[in-house]
Amino acid sequence: MLQNYDVIVVGAGHAGCEAACAAANMGSNTLLITMDMGRMAQMSCNPAMGGVAKGQIVREIDALGGYSGIISDKSAIQFRMLNLSKGPAMWSPRTQNDRTLFTNYWRDILETVPQLDFWQDMVVGLLLKGDQVVGVKTSMGIEVKSKTVILTNGTFLNGKIHIGNKNFGGGRAGERASIGITETLNELGFESGRMKTGTPARVDGRSLNFDIMDEQPGDENPQKFSFTNTQPLSKQRSCYITHTNETAHEILAEAFEDSPLFNGSIQGTGPRYCPSIEDKIYRFSDKKSHQLFVEPEGWNTVEIYVNGFSSSLPEDVQLKAMKQIKGFENVKMFRPGYAIEYDYFPPQQLKFSLETKTIKNLFLAGQINGTTGYEEAAAQGLIAGINAHLLLQEKEPFVLTRDQAYIGVLIDDLITKGTKEPYRMFTSRAEFRLLLRQDNADIRLTPLSHKIGLANDERLENVQRKQEQTDKLIKYCESLSVVPDDVNAYLLSKNSAPLKQKNKLGQVLSRPFIKIDELVPRVSELSEKISSEQLGESILEQAEIHFKYQGYIKKEKENADKMIKLENIKLHDDFDYSKLHSLSSEAKEKLTKIKPQTIGQATRISGVSPSDISVLLVYLGR
Repeated sequence: MLQNYDVIVVGAGHAGCEAACAAANMGSNTLLITMDMGRMAQMSCNPAMGGVAKGQIVREIDALGGYSGIISDKSAIQFRMLNLSKGPAMWSPRTQNDRTLFTNYWRDILETVPQLDFWQDMVVGLLLKGDQVVGVKTSMGIEVKSKTVILTNGTFLNGKIHIGNKNFGGGRAGERASIGITETLNELGFESGRMKTGTPARVDGRSLNFDIMDEQPGDENPQKFSFTNTQPLSKQRSCYITHTNETAHEILAEAFEDSPLFNGSIQGTGPRYCPSIEDKIYRFSDKKSHQLFVEPEGWNTVEIYVNGFSSSLPEDVQLKAMKQIKGFENVKMFRPGYAIEYDYFPPQQLKFSLETKTIKNLFLAGQINGTTGYEEAAAQGLIAGINAHLLLQEKEPFVLTRDQAYIGVLIDDLITKGTKEPYRMFTSRAEFRLLLRQDNADIRLTPLSHKIGLANDERLENVQRKQEQTDKLIKYCESLSVVPDDVNAYLLSKNSAPLKQKNKLGQVLSRPFIKIDELVPRVSELSEKISSEQLGESILEQAEIHFKYQGYIKKEKENADKMIKLENIKLHDDFDYSKLHSLSSEAKEKLTKIKPQTIGQATRISGVSPSDISVLLVYLGR
């Protein structure tokens, strides 16, 4: 009944939607199979995109030609740039989103992709020919042939939902679990494990007293994620902040014996950096309160997401404890929080392209690889979709390195180090984060994406124009002299030493707290330059970052170049580490299991010491 496809994507979460669009936009006939076409790219947990390090990933997805940034902008109800008090490596965009609009916009875009088809069904197994996947079979008994398959099953693989002493199968509230895939992969020799995540209760905003909470408005001049022509918000909805207290903690603690987290019902490992409220109370017993973010679910709904109150305790306990919280005294609950356990596959079983090492033409992306978060999933989906297409074209895989993108850090961490708990991206995971800023994602990545046929000509032209304008402005600021009378009052207002004589504008901009946009009205030549060439805020920002951080950026590039030298020393999959007697036993074990592709990757494997690397280099004649 269904035709043969180049690519089949299983699952229409954030990873699946990006994978399907990437493969189809590059020219592969693609089929997206999902159990519910009404919930494509569902925001299963909080209605937000971006945040620390995650915002950089969304910008990178956009720069590569993905859609998460565009849809986040279209469905946003609030925008905030986090960490502006710190350096630009830490600036992280975040949107609060309308949950319904987000899903609707994703479906609208998916249905405009010419070479993308859809099928609503559950995939229960894979079709194989030797050690190569050739299609899937569904719960309806249908077999669909394809040249490649991408599994993006999220939390649905043998998913089990926990609320107090109750548990039942499900991949998400109100949706059934997916069965069959884990069993198929286990039979093929794949290692699998169990992870756990959770979500807070949803409550009725009409029952809350926002007046006694702390308001958290959006930025005064909101920006946006996408480098395309999406529009920044002209109006925004506020979020609010409140706190738990000792009374609420006591109510929750009294019910710990009914918590599946503590009574042994849950076997999977939960996210260290996003613990449930009962886990926080248990682990941080000295804390008298914990911060809660009260977040609206959209423009035209009273539903509220209680960020920070994830729980799997009985629903009556959750409600009783919430009523003790400031502003929640009369709270009404729409549905309780719950925990969910699901299967994942340790990601060391993948190549850097996200193709599995065991079965050819089979790719895994998203939470099935042990990650948590929409952004991490979407990034993996995009890379898997790109590489599924390139594989069919017999082209080299598209692999981003640690100095090129947070996406490169994410995938390298997963494949080299693996993960035994839900992996979440942080800026601290990236050793070259000053190079991987959110503001330059298009400069870093759009030319690479254009080269492989995903980012279009218009995107590339926009990046080239941005780079040219930035370079011109930098040279202009390096040559333009400013006089003391024009800028000294401003410098003094910033507690910066006044000029005693003419000085180059670039040198003035290198000072802390001196902003180029604040100098514009004080330096007429600069104002005329910006006006005549219609230079936008992004160009001014790039120039200012250059002057303030050029020394640090140069040093970081030098360090990255040293790393690249090690990445260029290749290791083959069939390398026999057992014959190198000078290697430690742990190094032999880890190198044989992970099969690093380069010396650089080998250096990042836990248990492989510098002396082990020296042994490898000597053996290779380096």
